[in-house]
Amino acid sequence: MPKEEHTKAAEHHESAAKSHRAAAEHHGKDDHAAAHSHSSKAHEHSTAAHQSSDAAHKKSAEKHSAKK
Repeated sequence: MPKEEHTKAAEHHESAAKSHRAAAEHHGKDDHAAAHSHSSKAHEHSTAAHQSSDAAHKKSAEKHSAKK
């Protein structure tokens, strides 16, 4: 269902944002190794969010066209 896909995408976006904030915090403390680790995790979540967003969009379009 589209609702679950949208929820999944939102969760990945939120996780990516948390990881980005953690990376920024560590960069501010000159802990670049930890910052890089958080940045990598943020990228993973962003990629998953993009994939989930695409799936949600596709399912929404399919459901919309089925109603016509």
